[in-house]
Amino acid sequence: MVNIEEINRKHIIKTDCLYRVGYGLKSRLLDFQNGIIYLEIVFGSRWQNNYSATVYELAHCWKDNNPELRHAQGCKVFIIDGRKDPEKIDLHHAGIRVDYDARKGILFAPFTLN
Repeated sequence: MVNIEEINRKHIIKTDCLYRVGYGLKSRLLDFQNGIIYLEIVFGSRWQNNYSATVYELAHCWKDNNPELRHAQGCKVFIIDGRKDPEKIDLHHAGIRVDYDARKGILFAPFTLN
């Protein structure tokens, strides 16, 4: 059984802090089921990469830096883009549910499809 809260706590301390402070990018683990990592990513105004590059980078970051997730086969990501609507970030921080701007997914090698 994977403890989502504990993994999030460790990830914030070890890795996510750099992204939050340096780039205004926040991520958190929503779930890990059947070999799939479920992440939520909040884009801040300082983050310049597009959705695909960000999903690739952060999915691998979560998988590579958290031993509990090392056997993941893929990652599903839900994106809140504060660059488009900065008010969404404030609402999200206040605990108010906001709509996702995008959903992306990747498969980790060697689980890619031909």
